[in-house]
Amino acid sequence: MEGFLSGRVAWVTGGASGMGRAMAMAFAEAGADVAIGSLLSDAAAGVAGEVAYLPGGEELEETRAELEARGVRAFARGLDVTSDASVETFHAELREALGEVDILANAAGITAEQTLCGHPDALWERVVDVNLHGSYRTIRRCLPSMIERSWGRVINIASTAASVGAPTSAAYCASKAGVVGLTRCVALEGAPHGVTCNAISPGWVETRFGSHWMHHIAEVQENRSGEAYIEEARAANPQQRLIQPEEIGALACYLCRDEAVGMTMQDLVVSGGSLW
Repeated sequence: MEGFLSGRVAWVTGGASGMGRAMAMAFAEAGADVAIGSLLSDAAAGVAGEVAYLPGGEELEETRAELEARGVRAFARGLDVTSDASVETFHAELREALGEVDILANAAGITAEQTLCGHPDALWERVVDVNLHGSYRTIRRCLPSMIERSWGRVINIASTAASVGAPTSAAYCASKAGVVGLTRCVALEGAPHGVTCNAISPGWVETRFGSHWMHHIAEVQENRSGEAYIEEARAANPQQRLIQPEEIGALACYLCRDEAVGMTMQDLVVSGGSLW
């Protein structure tokens, strides 16, 4: 069914790059108008030790243009999901530009490579604030209208890390486990009202963020080539590959179909059979 999302409005956080961008494109291909928001490199005031990929304003505008080239309306702005004011302003402006949000996809995320012993409080709080609290802030604004209109789809990007620990990823693992827990609660709240909520938990995905993270592990922790680390991760995967962002986009789009309304409160793993 081409254009099955025609007339719908989607909001994608982290939408200028990686999995967020892939979801935005998939929604647009299906006919939805799309709002994308990302923390931009020229506006970032991060915490020492965080690992992230931050697009620039040019990348945000290029993504907006690609969305519009698919024949839909697009809205693109900088967005800091750790700021209540930024989220509130973005939500108000996108509603004015496109209308009420029907589909919310939370892809904004960062990580940190740090053991719990010696973990700086600011770094822990930063990772949890982006990955978990950021999703809470956007859902809290969109869910009431979805319930009122008896239709909505919330899709949260979690991770295989929500179920598998790593000694240097405590903040990331804890935050992503929290995303899965939040997903279940939102799904139950929305269930009587035609609103679904699911988590997608990818393994290693071939994005700039994923590449940056793997290079950081190899070069900072193991004093070796990041490219060699990536090739080893690819070879260790049962399918001998990394997940492609378009796979995440396709799954997110499927979850928006009316035929998928029975799929809610799920943690959907996309890892090629790998545990991490």
